[in-house]
Amino acid sequence: MNTIKLLNIIFFFFSICFVDAKIKLPKLVSDGMVLQRDEKIKIWGTADIGEKVQVNFKNKKYHTVADNLGKWKIILPKMKSGGPFTMTINEITLKNILIGDVYLCSGQSNMELPMRRVKTLYPQELQNANNTNIRFFTVPQKYDFKIVQNNLDGGNWEETNPQNIQNFSAIAYFFAKEMYEYNKIPVGIINSSLGGSPIQAWMDENSLKKYPEYLSEAQKWRNDELISKTESSEKALSNGWYAELDQLDAGIANHWEKPEFDDSNWKKMNVPGSWEDVEKPFDGSIWFRKEIDLPKGAEKNTGFLNLGRIKDADVTYINGKKVGNVTYEYPPRWYDIPTGVLKEGKNIIAVRITNGSGRGEFIKDKDYFLQIGSEKIDLKSEWKYKIGAIMNRPAPGQTFIRWKPTGLYNAMLNPLIQYPIKAVLWYQGESNTAKPQEYQDLLSTMILDWRNKWNQKDLPFLIVQLANFMETKPEPTESNWAELREQQRKVSKTIPNTGLAVTIDIGEWNDIHPLNKKDVAKRLSLQAQKTLFDKNVIADGPVYQSMKIKGNKIILSFKKGTDDFSSVSELKGFSIKGKERIFKWAKAKIEGNKIIVWNDEINDPIAVRYAWADNPDKANLKNKSGLPASPFTTE
Repeated sequence: MNTIKLLNIIFFFFSICFVDAKIKLPKLVSDGMVLQRDEKIKIWGTADIGEKVQVNFKNKKYHTVADNLGKWKIILPKMKSGGPFTMTINEITLKNILIGDVYLCSGQSNMELPMRRVKTLYPQELQNANNTNIRFFTVPQKYDFKIVQNNLDGGNWEETNPQNIQNFSAIAYFFAKEMYEYNKIPVGIINSSLGGSPIQAWMDENSLKKYPEYLSEAQKWRNDELISKTESSEKALSNGWYAELDQLDAGIANHWEKPEFDDSNWKKMNVPGSWEDVEKPFDGSIWFRKEIDLPKGAEKNTGFLNLGRIKDADVTYINGKKVGNVTYEYPPRWYDIPTGVLKEGKNIIAVRITNGSGRGEFIKDKDYFLQIGSEKIDLKSEWKYKIGAIMNRPAPGQTFIRWKPTGLYNAMLNPLIQYPIKAVLWYQGESNTAKPQEYQDLLSTMILDWRNKWNQKDLPFLIVQLANFMETKPEPTESNWAELREQQRKVSKTIPNTGLAVTIDIGEWNDIHPLNKKDVAKRLSLQAQKTLFDKNVIADGPVYQSMKIKGNKIILSFKKGTDDFSSVSELKGFSIKGKERIFKWAKAKIEGNKIIVWNDEINDPIAVRYAWADNPDKANLKNKSGLPASPFTTE
């Protein structure tokens, strides 16, 4: 071997070693990041053992050496808001860095719900979004039951613009916008949320020691083989069910979506509504068709089809061309129609609906229309329908492994704990309503644990209380949703530096994902302003404090400063019980800064409830700022 070849080989291996020795940074520490102002800033990563690390930031240099595990960290001093700045870490250059306030937004689907899902309510917000001082980092949705992860395997910081905003959490975006308008400080949002997740999925193993059932479940799913077998067997069963349904469905074989198909012998029903009101309940598929006439030139226009919500899955066609589909019940059916699909004269909308279990229906009190330009054609009317196929069994269920205890904490939360933050926004609880009594302890434990993990003992936690949901009840009754709201209220009362955004007046009875995220965010921002910046900010509606029995009446007192009640002709939403221990609707009136509650049929009252229902739609106790009182019980 000649000398030149030998030198080339040596240089090649040296180059490999040099590349391997490069600094590696966590995903959060990257271009466009927002660092927390007025807190010591941690910059960390990995390198070769003993490698020297130098951080240059704002004309200062900071040094350290990677330890015997290859880990390193540098603590920067507290800094004021500002930017954009550039940071170099050895050979790496990070650009466009801001210093401001960083908020962690976590929970389940109502926190995750993206801006594109609220576009019909706030079209201008999406079109006009353009603020480089509001930035988002969306944590990849992963779970891990075996290893507490220290790093994320994806994610990046994104500025707010009409393209990026589509996938931003709606609540988090509106909150960030409110906070930026409040103090003009850059806002960084870290969104770590997952639809359907219960609180125990966001807690570590140590925090669940009081809950052996949850710990056992977490340990069970550490078995990769079990996960693989469960997923593959359930997928095979599901694929088999849907394949059988497709084979049996006469609409697929005979192309019921085609505009020329003869549907003259089909039955009729009004949409929205449930076909199970006119047919016997069944699991399977059903087809709907609707004829509409359009004027000359329709083929040159785009359109927008809104089919509200449908339980369960749908595939929708116009004039035989597929315009959209949704595979489960919750998302709205909003379908954009390209040019060339619509035509002059007769047009046929055809919808194939698959329902695997439960009551199939077009959800009531939703919009159903076809829009072409400024013209809307109402589709709440008579449609033709025919059953495609009836299955002899419901669709196979699914084990949602990603929701199991500790999995999301390990993969989506622990990798964040080295990154200083201003506060946590928490919107979760719907998935814990089956066992609401344990929620206060679970949430309190989680808050204290997260504060310890971040080493911020007073880290503010701003909680969204569950919104009103489901059909109203004519009489007072027990309610798991009301009980969970009470548990949330107790947390805000007993854990310092917490705030509660009450939303019982801005939900939707027929949708677990109400679209009004702007008012939720506004109320969260008021809690943030009060907790973080100005104790005089009015952030709460009337806050119940104590009760006193006087004769056949109960006198309610409220926290000072929240007892400036808005006047109404009749207070509603109160119930009262006597020694027979049955709650009955009560009369209520305002007397100064007290609320007097009674029922003429109850002589010896012992307790009062307010807004105690899944959907307390009549409850109207508010302060003069229009903020509602939280549901409560005096028991």
